Amino acid sequence: MADAQGIPDFDPDGAVYVYAAMADHIAARIAAGDLRPNSRLPGERDLASEYGVALGTVRRAVEELRERGLVVTLPAKGTYVAKVNVADDTA
Repeated sequence: MADAQGIPDFDPDGAVYVYAAMADHIAARIAAGDLRPNSRLPGERDLASEYGVALGTVRRAVEELRERGLVVTLPAKGTYVAKVNVADDTA
């Protein structure tokens, strides 16, 4: 099932690792515009509570999002949605 913006529900019981499912869900939220470029992601504890997962799972999901280039983490400031490079989208 998906919500009105087309973001699929988070399913921690699927056939993928929970951190990967979480990263995919956050990536879908970014793609749908629910999380805008330069906006700050909620803190790790807040994300853990929102998704019902362990803190380590959140950390691994955020690491995955960083590897995909979707978020940037600034020490002592937080994690932010990365700017989308328009030139990359047209290729």
